[in-house]
Amino acid sequence: MRVDLGESENPKEMPPSLLVSATYDGASKKALLKFYEPESRSLYLWWDESEHKPYCYSRLNPSDLDFLNSRSDIREIKQVKLHNLLDDDTNTMSQIIAEDPLAIGGRPYGDNNERSVRDIIDTWESDIKYYETYLYDRQIIVGKYYRAKGGHLEPADAEISDEVSLALKGLLWDKVDSDSMVNAEEFRKCISDWAHLLNQPIPQIRRLSVDIEVESIEGRLPDSKLADNIITAIGFAGSDGFGKVLVLKTPGTQEGSNDLTDTGVDVVFYESDSEMQMIKDAFEIMASYPFVLTYNGDDFDMPYLYNRADRLGVKKEDNPLYMMKDSATLKRGVHIDLYKTFSNRSFQIYAFGFKYTDFSLNSVSKAMLGRGKVDYGLKFDEMTLYQTANYCYHDALLTYDLTCFNGDILMNLLVIISRIGRMPMDDIARLGVSQWIRSLLYYEHRVRKCIIPKKDELARRTKDVTSDAVIKDKKYRGGLVVDPQSGVHFDVVVMDFASLYPSIIKVRNLSYETVRCGHAECRKNEIPQTKHWACTKRNGLTSMIIGSLRDLRVNYYKSLSKKETLTEEQRQQYTAVSQALKVILNASYGVMGAEIFPLYFLPAAEATTAIGRHTILETIKKCEASGISVLYGDTDSIFIKKPTEEQIEKIINRAKQDHGVDLEIDKEYRYCVLSDRKKNYLGVSKSGKIDVKGLTGKKSHTPPFIKKMFSEVLEVLAGVESPEEFERAKGDISEMIRACGLRIENREIPLDDMAFSMMLSKSPAEYTKTQPQHIRAARQLEGIKTLKRGDRVRFVKTIGRIGVKPIETASKNEIDTSKYMEFLESTLGQITSTMDMDFDVILKKPKQSGLDQFFWG
Repeated sequence: MRVDLGESENPKEMPPSLLVSATYDGASKKALLKFYEPESRSLYLWWDESEHKPYCYSRLNPSDLDFLNSRSDIREIKQVKLHNLLDDDTNTMSQIIAEDPLAIGGRPYGDNNERSVRDIIDTWESDIKYYETYLYDRQIIVGKYYRAKGGHLEPADAEISDEVSLALKGLLWDKVDSDSMVNAEEFRKCISDWAHLLNQPIPQIRRLSVDIEVESIEGRLPDSKLADNIITAIGFAGSDGFGKVLVLKTPGTQEGSNDLTDTGVDVVFYESDSEMQMIKDAFEIMASYPFVLTYNGDDFDMPYLYNRADRLGVKKEDNPLYMMKDSATLKRGVHIDLYKTFSNRSFQIYAFGFKYTDFSLNSVSKAMLGRGKVDYGLKFDEMTLYQTANYCYHDALLTYDLTCFNGDILMNLLVIISRIGRMPMDDIARLGVSQWIRSLLYYEHRVRKCIIPKKDELARRTKDVTSDAVIKDKKYRGGLVVDPQSGVHFDVVVMDFASLYPSIIKVRNLSYETVRCGHAECRKNEIPQTKHWACTKRNGLTSMIIGSLRDLRVNYYKSLSKKETLTEEQRQQYTAVSQALKVILNASYGVMGAEIFPLYFLPAAEATTAIGRHTILETIKKCEASGISVLYGDTDSIFIKKPTEEQIEKIINRAKQDHGVDLEIDKEYRYCVLSDRKKNYLGVSKSGKIDVKGLTGKKSHTPPFIKKMFSEVLEVLAGVESPEEFERAKGDISEMIRACGLRIENREIPLDDMAFSMMLSKSPAEYTKTQPQHIRAARQLEGIKTLKRGDRVRFVKTIGRIGVKPIETASKNEIDTSKYMEFLESTLGQITSTMDMDFDVILKKPKQSGLDQFFWG
């Protein structure tokens, strides 16, 4: 991120304030920090006062780099000593210090159009954003409190309660398995530092959500770069109860009636020739809040507002927005684009439990808030001015509400993950989990004065190392999935290895510098099922960081959040910390095996999954030796049948003793239906709650009538208490399926209920090589409606060459009933096959003879 302010006067005094963001101010050529002060609920700006400058490293001697000294953008070249974790030795490097980040790495720079240093010579650490470098070097942590005294910045940590401190001491001395670490004291200090940081209070952040509506001409999607269509409305919803809509009077549009009368929302109308004034007023409102929220604002709302203002002649100094390559920010505020946050799969799966499956504002809001966008059933150009105002305001309100449900859980998560990832909150909201972990590890390298290795250096460590990968598109074998014993099983207990892979990383000391280390004596410490070994002489950096976060979550925050003596505010914070740690930990091993990750090291990822497979296999062997029937195993869990309490306790103790991992009861099923396919099962808890894993009926694109049928089948199964009742349920389910099949064949099902629904990952015009079915349907809507990335296409299967039609143009007579019968069978067959039910028999289809199969099959 970069802004151009040029003003660099820091406050002499600043009360304790939370660091929320950082950027680079190109005008002053300084790092710029943004602090949120909870009492005034406003932002303080702080420019670097330490004369810190951008730099990179080279292995060339300063004399070999003398040609750079003639450049005006190079300040100094000096030798420094850095520790190299790869060879566990001190290296002498040349540090090249520049006047501007672009001199280190970027486009041609300066008056002479000089090439950046990294384009001329081989460099280290030249691809790190400058404001990140600044934060790392000064050990300034986003999400931490600081104050200013006499013009100098200093930490302002809040005191932690005695109860919380006592719980931490219990973790450090009673629960932490430090024996697995080479340096136990270093590990304990790491845990203590994390706990004190993560226990710092989180303020309620004052924020404003913004949504704009733009005139659409002939169904053409407005272009945010051209911004040649007028802005018809700008809606605001604030955390302080502020609600306002600015509406432009467009010629020929009726005013209508105000649906917002009872809400306290102010609707302000502007004459059709006053669009510029409306935008300037909107800018004034936005500039008065420290945080601004949008939904897809990086790609549309913010650039459209910025470019439209420029087109209309608004002065640059009156525009609070600042545009970057693929995002937008505020010069003096912080912008969070929630579309990027909710489309982050780590948030979607681990923080929000896969409650939504596509990322439109309507879908996410329905899943998370229980309500969606306003729908008048009209096109935008058919709505009255007040209808436009209501529609726009409610989009802004939904955007705001997505940050405040469950006690501001999303805002709390962003603060906590910023603390862990050492990154600005707006970067956390936009970037994936691999970037968070990259930043965390880079910070730890800098604190320890270690050179950050390049990818080719790490690659050389794996030269001539063979892998036995068996998964397509992966270079290493994944977790173990044991073949399920298909069928219906009563009294099933699911045992889960708590944070299995993070536990393995910690216990086995796995990191890029410790797996296949250079110490000859460590080769004896072999990793099962691989040709690798792990270091026994020093703590691995990844092992220590991920291991300490794992211990904090499993042994500290999970139990701390349930303490009855906590205030509601404390409980919400500790729950959020536990969820944030879960998000980080679940991705921690995967990044080591992802080639896009800058610290990608295949042997470390391979070692992690190999030990995971070994652990689960050995646990299954111990179970079977104890007379426990194991029905299924999947990566970090095992399904066991009718175990006694004594047997469960024995398994848990052996897992801890033999492998250093925590095994715990995850679920107890009244009965479980296992498919013969891996990762496909149905379980009914003792309370009647149904878990469905990997079955098609739960997937978002499935037609509503099949989803309804699937749910009705599950409802029947939820009521089953015994094997006898299960047999009766099979008969009921057969009748339900048979009746549904007849309705398909007779075309009695409404078209809306037969529609498949799929999201566009890009606009239809961008699909040039392949034409998936939803794109074939979307192409038939050209001229009828405009579709863009993120929209959903609803279509039905039809007879004919194309095979699909959008719901808007299809009729019942065109429905391909055979395709729907096939889909019904493939969906419900996943359940019926495990129940020993034949779909053809259910539908009373005649069995084909061998000859029929030969000629017609």
